[in-house]
Amino acid sequence: MTMARGEFSVYMSGVGGQGLVLLSNVIGAACASAGMRALTGEQHGLSQRSGSINVHMRIGEGIRSPLIPIGGADALLALDALEALRYVEYLRPGGIVLMNSRVQHPVSETAKHMKDKQARYFSAEDVRGRLAQVTDKISVINAPALAREAGSTLAENIVMLGALSTIEAFPVPTEALKTSVAENVPKKAVDVNLRAFDLGRQEAREHLCNVVKCRE
Repeated sequence: MTMARGEFSVYMSGVGGQGLVLLSNVIGAACASAGMRALTGEQHGLSQRSGSINVHMRIGEGIRSPLIPIGGADALLALDALEALRYVEYLRPGGIVLMNSRVQHPVSETAKHMKDKQARYFSAEDVRGRLAQVTDKISVINAPALAREAGSTLAENIVMLGALSTIEAFPVPTEALKTSVAENVPKKAVDVNLRAFDLGRQEAREHLCNVVKCRE
Protein backbone atom coordinates (compact mmCIF):
# COMPACT_ATOMS: atom_id res chain seq x y z
CA MET A 1 0.00 0.00 0.00
CA THR A 2 1.39 3.42 -0.95
CA MET A 3 0.58 6.80 0.50
CA ALA A 4 -1.40 9.14 -1.73
CA ARG A 5 0.11 12.57 -2.22
CA GLY A 6 -0.68 14.83 0.74
CA GLU A 7 -2.28 12.03 2.78
CA PHE A 8 -0.94 10.57 5.99
CA SER A 9 -2.35 8.03 8.44
CA VAL A 10 -0.93 7.64 11.94
CA TYR A 11 -2.10 4.99 14.39
CA MET A 12 -1.58 6.18 17.97
CA SER A 13 -1.68 3.84 20.94
CA GLY A 14 -1.07 3.90 24.66
CA VAL A 15 -2.68 3.17 28.00
CA GLY A 16 -5.12 5.15 30.08
CA GLY A 17 -3.73 8.27 31.69
CA GLN A 18 -1.01 9.00 29.12
CA GLY A 19 -2.88 11.81 27.36
CA LEU A 20 -3.55 10.09 24.06
CA VAL A 21 -6.93 11.77 23.55
CA LEU A 22 -5.36 15.18 24.23
CA LEU A 23 -2.70 14.34 21.66
CA SER A 24 -5.31 13.59 19.00
CA ASN A 25 -7.18 16.79 19.88
CA VAL A 26 -4.00 18.83 19.46
CA ILE A 27 -3.31 17.34 16.02
CA GLY A 28 -6.93 17.71 14.95
CA ALA A 29 -7.04 21.37 15.99
CA ALA A 30 -3.74 22.03 14.20
CA CYS A 31 -5.16 20.50 11.02
CA ALA A 32 -8.28 22.66 11.29
CA SER A 33 -6.25 25.85 11.72
CA ALA A 34 -4.11 24.94 8.72
CA GLY A 35 -7.17 24.21 6.55
CA MET A 36 -6.45 20.50 6.34
CA ARG A 37 -8.99 17.69 6.37
CA ALA A 38 -8.53 15.23 9.26
CA LEU A 39 -10.68 12.36 10.51
CA THR A 40 -10.21 10.43 13.75
CA GLY A 41 -11.56 7.26 15.28
CA GLU A 42 -11.00 6.76 19.00
CA GLN A 43 -11.30 3.84 21.39
CA HIS A 44 -10.82 4.93 24.99
CA GLY A 45 -13.40 3.08 27.06
CA LEU A 46 -10.68 1.55 29.24
CA SER A 47 -8.87 4.82 29.86
CA GLN A 48 -9.87 4.92 33.53
CA ARG A 49 -8.45 1.44 34.15
CA SER A 50 -4.99 1.88 32.60
CA GLY A 51 -6.25 -0.25 29.75
CA SER A 52 -5.11 -0.21 26.13
CA ILE A 53 -6.43 2.74 24.11
CA ASN A 54 -5.90 3.81 20.52
CA VAL A 55 -6.64 6.58 18.06
CA HIS A 56 -6.83 6.41 14.27
CA MET A 57 -5.74 9.74 12.76
CA ARG A 58 -6.09 10.22 9.00
CA ILE A 59 -5.10 13.43 7.26
CA GLY A 60 -5.76 14.38 3.63
CA GLU A 61 -8.44 15.65 1.27
CA GLY A 62 -9.10 12.20 -0.18
CA ILE A 63 -9.72 10.53 3.22
CA ARG A 64 -13.30 9.25 3.59
CA SER A 65 -13.13 6.81 6.51
CA PRO A 66 -11.77 7.64 9.98
CA LEU A 67 -10.48 4.11 10.48
CA ILE A 68 -7.09 2.97 9.26
CA PRO A 69 -7.19 -0.46 7.59
CA ILE A 70 -4.83 -3.23 8.63
CA GLY A 71 -1.48 -2.50 7.00
CA GLY A 72 -2.52 1.06 6.17
CA ALA A 73 -0.76 3.29 8.71
CA ASP A 74 2.16 5.36 7.49
CA ALA A 75 3.32 5.71 11.09
CA LEU A 76 2.70 4.05 14.43
CA LEU A 77 3.11 6.32 17.45
CA ALA A 78 3.13 4.45 20.75
CA LEU A 79 3.15 6.14 24.15
CA ASP A 80 3.98 2.74 25.66
CA ALA A 81 6.42 0.30 24.07
CA LEU A 82 4.19 -2.75 24.50
CA GLU A 83 1.35 -0.95 22.72
CA ALA A 84 3.56 -0.59 19.64
CA LEU A 85 3.81 -4.35 19.47
CA ARG A 86 0.13 -4.86 20.20
CA TYR A 87 -0.96 -2.82 17.17
CA VAL A 88 1.91 -3.33 14.72
CA GLU A 89 -0.48 -5.06 12.29
CA TYR A 90 -1.83 -1.61 11.39
CA LEU A 91 1.58 -0.44 10.12
CA ARG A 92 2.22 -0.62 6.40
CA PRO A 93 5.34 -2.54 5.33
CA GLY A 94 8.32 -0.24 5.83
CA GLY A 95 6.26 2.26 7.83
CA ILE A 96 7.61 4.44 10.62
CA VAL A 97 7.51 3.53 14.32
CA LEU A 98 7.88 6.22 16.99
CA MET A 99 7.94 4.38 20.29
CA ASN A 100 8.21 5.65 23.82
CA SER A 101 10.81 3.76 25.86
CA ARG A 102 8.30 3.45 28.71
CA VAL A 103 6.96 -0.05 29.37
CA GLN A 104 3.89 -0.31 31.59
CA HIS A 105 3.52 -4.02 32.25
CA PRO A 106 -0.02 -5.39 32.41
CA VAL A 107 -1.34 -6.96 35.59
CA SER A 108 -1.32 -10.42 33.98
CA GLU A 109 2.43 -10.21 33.39
CA THR A 110 3.13 -8.91 36.88
CA ALA A 111 1.11 -11.76 38.37
CA LYS A 112 3.22 -14.27 36.45
CA HIS A 113 6.39 -12.74 37.86
CA MET A 114 5.05 -12.97 41.40
CA LYS A 115 4.91 -16.75 40.93
CA ASP A 116 8.15 -17.15 39.00
CA LYS A 117 10.99 -15.05 40.43
CA GLN A 118 13.26 -16.07 37.53
CA ALA A 119 10.93 -14.69 34.88
CA ARG A 120 12.10 -11.65 32.92
CA TYR A 121 9.95 -8.68 32.00
CA PHE A 122 9.59 -7.85 28.30
CA SER A 123 11.71 -4.74 27.66
CA ALA A 124 11.58 -1.88 25.16
CA GLU A 125 14.57 -3.43 23.40
CA ASP A 126 12.69 -6.72 23.14
CA VAL A 127 9.83 -4.82 21.52
CA ARG A 128 12.21 -3.11 19.11
CA GLY A 129 13.65 -6.46 18.11
CA ARG A 130 10.19 -7.77 17.22
CA LEU A 131 9.26 -4.60 15.33
CA ALA A 132 12.49 -4.82 13.32
CA GLN A 133 10.96 -7.83 11.56
CA VAL A 134 8.40 -5.44 10.04
CA THR A 135 10.35 -2.22 9.44
CA ASP A 136 13.79 -0.70 9.87
CA LYS A 137 12.35 2.78 10.43
CA ILE A 138 12.14 2.68 14.23
CA SER A 139 12.92 5.41 16.73
CA VAL A 140 12.78 4.76 20.48
CA ILE A 141 12.20 8.05 22.29
CA ASN A 142 13.09 8.37 25.97
CA ALA A 143 10.00 10.48 26.57
CA PRO A 144 10.01 10.07 30.39
CA ALA A 145 13.47 11.63 30.66
CA LEU A 146 12.72 14.38 28.15
CA ALA A 147 9.43 15.22 29.86
CA ARG A 148 11.25 15.55 33.18
CA GLU A 149 13.82 17.78 31.51
CA ALA A 150 11.01 19.94 30.13
CA GLY A 151 9.55 20.29 33.61
CA SER A 152 6.66 17.83 33.88
CA THR A 153 6.35 14.06 33.77
CA LEU A 154 2.89 14.59 32.24
CA ALA A 155 4.35 15.90 29.00
CA GLU A 156 5.47 12.59 27.48
CA ASN A 157 2.68 12.77 24.90
CA ILE A 158 3.88 16.18 23.68
CA VAL A 159 7.46 14.92 23.51
CA MET A 160 6.21 12.21 21.15
CA LEU A 161 4.27 14.77 19.11
CA GLY A 162 7.44 16.78 18.68
CA ALA A 163 9.17 13.66 17.38
CA LEU A 164 6.33 13.01 14.92
CA SER A 165 6.52 16.58 13.64
CA THR A 166 10.05 16.07 12.29
CA ILE A 167 8.90 13.57 9.65
CA GLU A 168 8.71 15.24 6.23
CA ALA A 169 5.73 13.14 5.11
CA PHE A 170 3.69 14.22 8.15
CA PRO A 171 1.81 17.11 6.53
CA VAL A 172 0.78 19.24 9.52
CA PRO A 173 2.84 22.46 9.80
CA THR A 174 5.09 22.60 12.84
CA GLU A 175 3.94 26.07 13.86
CA ALA A 176 0.29 24.99 13.68
CA LEU A 177 1.09 22.11 16.02
CA LYS A 178 2.89 24.36 18.51
CA THR A 179 0.02 26.86 18.46
CA SER A 180 -2.43 24.02 19.06
CA VAL A 181 -0.36 22.73 21.98
CA ALA A 182 -0.47 26.19 23.57
CA GLU A 183 -4.24 26.40 23.07
CA ASN A 184 -5.13 22.92 24.31
CA VAL A 185 -3.01 22.40 27.43
CA PRO A 186 -3.65 24.25 30.74
CA LYS A 187 -2.29 27.81 30.63
CA LYS A 188 0.13 27.15 33.48
CA ALA A 189 1.63 24.25 31.52
CA VAL A 190 2.10 25.95 28.13
CA ASP A 191 5.83 26.70 28.48
CA VAL A 192 6.60 23.22 29.79
CA ASN A 193 4.75 21.55 26.94
CA LEU A 194 6.37 23.71 24.28
CA ARG A 195 9.77 22.76 25.70
CA ALA A 196 8.71 19.11 25.63
CA PHE A 197 7.70 19.50 21.97
CA ASP A 198 11.09 20.96 21.04
CA LEU A 199 12.98 18.30 22.99
CA GLY A 200 11.03 15.60 21.16
CA ARG A 201 11.98 17.16 17.83
CA GLN A 202 15.62 17.29 18.82
CA GLU A 203 15.63 13.66 19.97
CA ALA A 204 13.99 12.44 16.75
CA ARG A 205 16.47 14.37 14.63
CA GLU A 206 19.31 12.57 16.37
CA HIS A 207 17.83 9.07 16.19
CA LEU A 208 15.29 8.94 13.33
CA CYS A 209 16.41 11.24 10.53
CA ASN A 210 19.18 8.86 9.48
CA VAL A 211 16.52 6.39 8.29
CA VAL A 212 13.53 8.69 7.54
CA LYS A 213 13.45 11.86 5.49
CA CYS A 214 12.91 14.77 7.87
CA ARG A 215 11.90 18.39 7.49
CA GLU A 216 14.57 21.05 7.22
